[in-house]
Amino acid sequence: MATQNERYERNLTLLYDRSFEEEAELVRVERQAIANFSGQLEDLEAALGMLRIGHHFGWRVLVLIHNKRTLRKYEQILNIEIRSFFRDEGPSHERSLGYMATKKISNFWKAVSGAIKIPHRRSIDEAADGGA
Repeated sequence: MATQNERYERNLTLLYDRSFEEEAELVRVERQAIANFSGQLEDLEAALGMLRIGHHFGWRVLVLIHNKRTLRKYEQILNIEIRSFFRDEGPSHERSLGYMATKKISNFWKAVSGAIKIPHRRSIDEAADGGA
């Protein structure tokens, strides 16, 4: 069993390493969203959180953990489309328990829609080959 420090070190290796250009684009989107936003502050906060973790986990994990309405709201706040802004799988995607369970079934979109129930679909842990 991996220690907490070993899990932390392994998870660090799985983080997406943004290029200078990608980081600049992320900051531009973030600043534009903040400047243009009016509404409930927790919606802005959640959208910015999605923006920050999207590169690490990928859009497939995001669509699994959020419903369509929520994703549309966050995309509108950020003025992005997650399927073109993020890769389908980020380097930390294996930490998503629900996504890894979904990959074992034949139809990803049925799992997203809820037609197939996925346990722990919103939970993360260490990657499977990291001793989980």
